[in-house]
Amino acid sequence: MGESATGRYGFASPAALPLEVSFDGGRVTSDGGLPWLAEAEEATGICAALAAEIRDWRRPGRVRHSLETLVRQRVFQIACGYEDQNDADSLRRDPLLKYVCGRLPESGADLASQPSLSRLENAVDSKACYRLALALLSTYLRERERTGRPRRILLDMDSTDDPTYGDQEGTAYHGYYRQHMYHPLLIFDGDTNQLITAVLRAGNAHASRGVVAVLKRLVRALRRRWDGVRIEIRADSGFAIPALYDFCEEQGIAYTIGLVTNPRLEALAAPLLAEAREQQAASGAEKVRLAGEALYQAESWQGPRRVVFKAEALAKGPNTRFVVTCREGEPMALYDWYVDRGEPEQWVKDLKCACFADRLSCHRFVANQFRLLLHAAAYWLLDTLRSWLLTAGIARMQLDTLRLRLLKIGGCVRQLLTKVRLRLASSHPSEPLWHALATRSTMLVNNPG
Repeated sequence: MGESATGRYGFASPAALPLEVSFDGGRVTSDGGLPWLAEAEEATGICAALAAEIRDWRRPGRVRHSLETLVRQRVFQIACGYEDQNDADSLRRDPLLKYVCGRLPESGADLASQPSLSRLENAVDSKACYRLALALLSTYLRERERTGRPRRILLDMDSTDDPTYGDQEGTAYHGYYRQHMYHPLLIFDGDTNQLITAVLRAGNAHASRGVVAVLKRLVRALRRRWDGVRIEIRADSGFAIPALYDFCEEQGIAYTIGLVTNPRLEALAAPLLAEAREQQAASGAEKVRLAGEALYQAESWQGPRRVVFKAEALAKGPNTRFVVTCREGEPMALYDWYVDRGEPEQWVKDLKCACFADRLSCHRFVANQFRLLLHAAAYWLLDTLRSWLLTAGIARMQLDTLRLRLLKIGGCVRQLLTKVRLRLASSHPSEPLWHALATRSTMLVNNPG
């Protein structure tokens, strides 16, 4: 049975007749764009890849939903904006969600309820999570080379805060963020904004914790797939540790990593900052921005390294920033390239806000790592649709905007003898997006990055 249709709601209206509302519309969906999520899954296969790495814990003969159906249902719900497992208790009857999960909208069995999805998320162990992370990486490798073998891979690394609630495993207080939290490590492809990996860490973990171990596996996989590919790394000052510099130099990986300001670095930039102030005073400009470089060696380093710095004279005061790098290039161009990592911070925002990756509310740490990968899969599906729209000439959108414009469309679903018919709202302003996706060429269909 569906939601109760006995409740009726009345509204005053400026029109000639009053308005009466009830939840008895029948086979209606509020997520008419779900077929496009199914198209993205067909192209990437990410839900199928994740499901294939989960060992079935259920007794034979008592299985109502395949693992792939469970993963598809959970990931599609997240992508449509339903981050809570509880939402499944109603959405399991949604005719279009049933259809894109492989069931007929009227005669097909309902999808899984919240308890089934909860058992799924708590069925994985640490070994399964490792296999799932490899499946995510395999999806990236396959999708990245659809338009040809890449010559260079730029790895943009970041960490983010993920608030926790109550006595969850791995929760800890982080002094910088001033909250109890998890501290995930995220690595994106800096050229395509594809999510390569997402690793859950305890809340008190340093931003750089485990990064060298993760990179060793990742670099090995990249070079095994594309022998001779050039790899570069870009990260903020949270990753400024000697072990990372040493690893990159041993492996021939170019790196550009922010440095925390200290008195010795400020002294290096002082002459350039004085010059910027002089130019500002002479010209009356609001801002004068200069860049320079120097060799610098911290006490924990084995030798000196190139440090590029920006010295900026502003009306509100001086501003200096520093990066350590082994890349070549003019200081200003190199520093501006480093600043471009502000765009990956928007990808982190998409993952957290549009795909609800900060909603890790299981008690078990491993279950929350699995959840993080499910939210990563939702990011992949939405980002794939965004990239298809970009290649069709549609301006880039945040993923929550894309969901609102492309997926959240009311529609009536009818199961006929020879087909299923979806009738969408006639006045919806996003019909051009559907046309753009439907008319893209085969080459664009196969180019989610």
